[in-house]
Amino acid sequence: MSAPRIPGRWSFDEVHDTMDRGCGDFLLDLKQRVDALPPGTRLVVATRDAGSPRELPSWCRLTGHRLEASAHPFYLIVTRGSGRAPVPST
Repeated sequence: MSAPRIPGRWSFDEVHDTMDRGCGDFLLDLKQRVDALPPGTRLVVATRDAGSPRELPSWCRLTGHRLEASAHPFYLIVTRGSGRAPVPST
């Protein structure tokens, strides 16, 4: 059985491989990684966690990053920079 490959049509700057981490751990690791990246970085996240197809899109919405594409076990995120959710306007 061959290892999955990042879709060839994806353009990205970095890869964050969390293949064997559970969702709670991998999201904490991902937050730290994303916080260190400049805005607009195209990051491929690799994870085998079964909850990723639901949890990663939710995490992106909550933190303000954009999930540009997904092909489990790979997810292409465009960073907003700080890792924090945007402040709602009043």
